[in-house]
Amino acid sequence: MIIAVPFAIGLALFISHYAPRRIAVPVAYVIDILAAVPSVIYGLWGARTLAPASHGLQTWLNAHLGWIPLFGGQISATGRTMLIAAIVLAIMVLPISTAICREVFQRTPKLLEEAALGLGATRWEMIRYAVFPHARSGMVAGMMLGLGRALGETMAVAMVLSASPQVTFKLLTSDNPATIASNIAANYQAEDVRIQTVLIATGLVLFVFTFLVNFVARAIVARSERRFA
Repeated sequence: MIIAVPFAIGLALFISHYAPRRIAVPVAYVIDILAAVPSVIYGLWGARTLAPASHGLQTWLNAHLGWIPLFGGQISATGRTMLIAAIVLAIMVLPISTAICREVFQRTPKLLEEAALGLGATRWEMIRYAVFPHARSGMVAGMMLGLGRALGETMAVAMVLSASPQVTFKLLTSDNPATIASNIAANYQAEDVRIQTVLIATGLVLFVFTFLVNFVARAIVARSERRFA
């Protein structure tokens, strides 16, 4: 989400308030098309193309930012790391978050925008003081929907990561912990009853966490709507 949110908001603003129509329409169309791409395609692209191509970048991050725990450790030779999985998920989250932000930006009353510009505000000041407050609840909803897709994504993560049983927060090593969804997909055929029990329990944890994320998002949206009612 750290990667996806700035790009989603920036693209939505570019399409709704900055780009001329002859450019905004094709860009919006391409972003919407990305939502229809199957997750298997993202997984194949991440594992076969992005991971090898990003090995130099990962080496640079490890050499210059290795003192930060996230970028420390022995980097993976294959490039199939948590960083690449995060980038792939960010690209998958981008279409839905961008589409929702674009819609709420375009629904800002024109009178508010014209009033801000008439008072001498620049375009950015108009967006900051008129568009963002009005669209706050929609922006939160878009980000939470994107997070919901990322939490439940299975195949792309399973194809990119070389998962191991170790738990680590290092983004560039070959010791990559599996996500809950990818772990269930990889082990659901296990015959051991204990493994099946663990998978059911982890699925329940994923459900509860997703429910809490959506509950918090709805609370933020409701609070914002009451504020601007």
